[in-house]
Amino acid sequence: MIERIVIIDNVDPVSFYGVNNCNMQLIRNLFPKLRMAARGSVIKVIGDDSETAEFEKKIKELESYCVKYNKLSEDVILDIVKGVAPKELKMDDVIIYGVNGKPISGRTPNQQLLVETFFRNDLTFALGPAGTGKTYVAIALAVRALKNREVRKIILSRPAVEAGEKLGFLPGDMKDKIDPYLQPLYDALEDMIPAVKLKEYMETNVIQIAPLAFMRGRTLNDAVIVLDEAQNTTTHQLKMFLTRLGMNAKMIITGDVTQIDLPRSAASGLVQALKVLRDVPGIGRVEFGKKDIVRHQLVQRIVAAYEQWDKVNPKEISEENKEQ
Repeated sequence: MIERIVIIDNVDPVSFYGVNNCNMQLIRNLFPKLRMAARGSVIKVIGDDSETAEFEKKIKELESYCVKYNKLSEDVILDIVKGVAPKELKMDDVIIYGVNGKPISGRTPNQQLLVETFFRNDLTFALGPAGTGKTYVAIALAVRALKNREVRKIILSRPAVEAGEKLGFLPGDMKDKIDPYLQPLYDALEDMIPAVKLKEYMETNVIQIAPLAFMRGRTLNDAVIVLDEAQNTTTHQLKMFLTRLGMNAKMIITGDVTQIDLPRSAASGLVQALKVLRDVPGIGRVEFGKKDIVRHQLVQRIVAAYEQWDKVNPKEISEENKEQ
């Protein structure tokens, strides 16, 4: 009799063990001659050498499946333990499988184009109105690269620009004041990475979420870097951010040039960068439109109505900017 320790540190234990440890109970039943105890990412098993070795092999196969699909079902456990190849889920257009196995893919032609452009270029601009999935797809691509071990970290950033609100009036310390600006990035990550694993990534700085101002002086190697809401950067800020790109790194810049919240006296760094970098090789550009909006169908109508209003009433927009 020997004791063998199996580590499953690449997967979320909750997804692996199942609700109320139902998956672990099934595994116990399939290996009746072994005694086992599981806690966190460690499984201790006692039994004959050959049986514990077979147990470790099957656990690693189950772990690989769970990492890929973010879920582990009873049928999959039975198939893998019995030596039958589990049915592969559709992967054609899927970027990654999110929490509970939810497939995340490019749902519109331009979202699919963003995926292709990301693979072809080290720097990609994704431009378009709210709700087109620019940020969501960008973060999905970053998570995929991390899961495939193509990079060692993900860095997500946003400019903390006040859009009608005042930072000074928000309660709490600096982190409390800035976190609301970064919440959309947290929301996307929570859709794609189980909570326990996401917390671990955040605590170990594998995933970093920080305001744009915190990027100065850094060189970002072995990473996917996403800058969201780039239309609210100044020319100096965006130039600073773009020059953070390090070795084995990819960068995605998202923004909507129709929603600039900067003071009227400040020029948008995104608008300038699109002109300056237009003919630079290695830089991709994807432009989204109203047809790419994947939120509630009413959002498409709202965006279209505002565009029409802006065309008919340009003077009102100008007066509003003066007031701000």
